[in-house]
Amino acid sequence: QVRLVESGGGTVQAGGSLRLSCAASGITFSTYAMGWFRQAPGKQREFVAVVSRSPGGTYYADSVKGRFAISRDNAIKMVYLQMNTLKPEDTAVYYCAAGMSMFLPSTTRDYDYWGQGTQVTVSS
Repeated sequence: QVRLVESGGGTVQAGGSLRLSCAASGITFSTYAMGWFRQAPGKQREFVAVVSRSPGGTYYADSVKGRFAISRDNAIKMVYLQMNTLKPEDTAVYYCAAGMSMFLPSTTRDYDYWGQGTQVTVSS
């Protein structure tokens, strides 16, 4: 059974930082690109960041470039999202996702498995 479990969400003031974690099980972790998406109330789920199967390749949405950093540890099947200089518009439920791709997928249809999400709230 495949499981992706996010943690690390919470409430933070604008300008603050949070680090999200995602623990994967039930998949051959190193064969999956790992991504983070987010969904705000009343909006579609949007791409945030992705890290390639072998750590080194990353891609970010323009809205988070320079503020967020994605990383992974294949040995312990974890993926992280370090979020700095948070803004109120970053408020959303953040989802971890796994996609069997050689590249850096950025659309929801490219991903096979999803976590349950973790809430991030940034107050002004």
